[in-house]
Amino acid sequence: MNKQDYVQQLELKLISRQIDRRSFMRGAMATGMALGMAGMLANRAQAAAPQKGGTLTAGLGHGATTDTLDPGLFAAGFLIPMGLGMHGYLTEIDANSNIVPSLTESWEASADATVWTFKLRKGVEFHNGKTMTAEDVVASINHHRGEGNASAAAPLVAGVTDIRVDGSDTVVFELSSGNADFPAALSDYHIAILPSADGTMDWQSGVGCGTYRLDAFDPGVSAKLSRHGNHWSDDVGHVDEWNLVSLIDTNARTTAALTGDADLIDKVDVKTAGRLAGNPNLTVHSVAGTQHYSFPMLTNQAPFDDNNVRQALKWGINREELVEKILFGYGAVGNDHPIGSRQKYFNTELEQKSFDPDKAKFFLKEAGLSSLDVELSSSDAAFSGAIDAALLIQNSATECGINVTVKREPNDGYWSDVWMKKGWSASYWAGRPVEDLMFSLAFKSGVSWNESYWSNERFDALLVEARAELDETKRRDMYWEMQDLVANKGGVAIPMFASYVFATRPSVGTPEVMGSNLDLDGSSFMQRWWKAG
Repeated sequence: MNKQDYVQQLELKLISRQIDRRSFMRGAMATGMALGMAGMLANRAQAAAPQKGGTLTAGLGHGATTDTLDPGLFAAGFLIPMGLGMHGYLTEIDANSNIVPSLTESWEASADATVWTFKLRKGVEFHNGKTMTAEDVVASINHHRGEGNASAAAPLVAGVTDIRVDGSDTVVFELSSGNADFPAALSDYHIAILPSADGTMDWQSGVGCGTYRLDAFDPGVSAKLSRHGNHWSDDVGHVDEWNLVSLIDTNARTTAALTGDADLIDKVDVKTAGRLAGNPNLTVHSVAGTQHYSFPMLTNQAPFDDNNVRQALKWGINREELVEKILFGYGAVGNDHPIGSRQKYFNTELEQKSFDPDKAKFFLKEAGLSSLDVELSSSDAAFSGAIDAALLIQNSATECGINVTVKREPNDGYWSDVWMKKGWSASYWAGRPVEDLMFSLAFKSGVSWNESYWSNERFDALLVEARAELDETKRRDMYWEMQDLVANKGGVAIPMFASYVFATRPSVGTPEVMGSNLDLDGSSFMQRWWKAG
């Protein structure tokens, strides 16, 4: 069956099949027997050793017609797992959030962390049969460098002043200043190592050196990948073929999991997660990590160019209510910065914002206002429940003299037409395991993914200093101050951290420990999961 036939058949099934409500409710109300069966199936899948073979289908709540094979522009939960599956990276993040070698065998740094030497793994083969060379690595890194570079990874390699080849299997990076987290930066899913052609990275062909080769790609619809037989590691890539299908609509995605048209789905609606867990054919997984839901305000537009207005809006959000009614307990209250409570440099002494109409009105007064009218754009493309979250913000803001008009935006085109285009909108971030990566990608002045266009000289200076600082106490103090600046001067409200909630059928085998840096096992499910049964 070709790609188009497969997608059309799946779409017809999703349209024609409706959830059997009686069966669904029976599953929701079942007690020990159903839950015990689900647990038994989950344990059986996890206890079994990974086995090779089979085909699995993932229903993903992401995908757009503007999706591209350029890794520098990878975004959201369709391109990220596809990219991690088909490409290789110098380093990677394992399930325990450690930075480990991948296409490199080892690395070492100079005493001041300004020179990094990477020893490349030998015998790595691209999907077209070409052997990876140091020149391919240089061309791939250079794809994200240069003035005006549109790659989202440009800020991660902006400090690289020179890359040179030292023999056939060694690449040396020279940095403008020390960076203790440089190996972590190279694990970013944008910085894939692709074959070079005339000194330039070739991304147009879709050839990588990862676990899976790309057989078909229909942007915004589907992708089909098959296992690369000559991959350098036999410890990953257990499934013969993967089908990735874009199912942005939550109901369609849930139906696909219930009927078996999808073996796994992401972004489970937490409102129904408890009921789904009672279905003997589904296992619902919840993994706490760095994922957070945000509401960026464009600081280059009125009224959001006034920090007093931004502070008023932040104090006007009932965060506890959002965690209770939107996350249903699958998460925690946020404090308007992107660093999770389990991360190394989390600021434990920063004042936690809570719903406070008096403080909101105080900041409105500081802005010279007695009331405020603003529009908040939202769509479930941002995250499941984003529209409901916007309505709750609207409700709490009225007590603060703030009139919020919620604009329901279409799912299709949300990330290209609304996000970073309209004054205030809903958004989400998977977060990053290292503080420097998150701050560099999304809060440094002028970077592509600075979703509020916020700029702060003190923050930018601290970012450079903290990156080079090897003294742990001094480094912690810098990251603490940066969290304070983002929370109290920044342009993004981050009211909640959300656990990753996804579901698998008994046909899927999963490891006991799953990555928490991205959804679906660090978005590495294609490499780590297997066909069970």
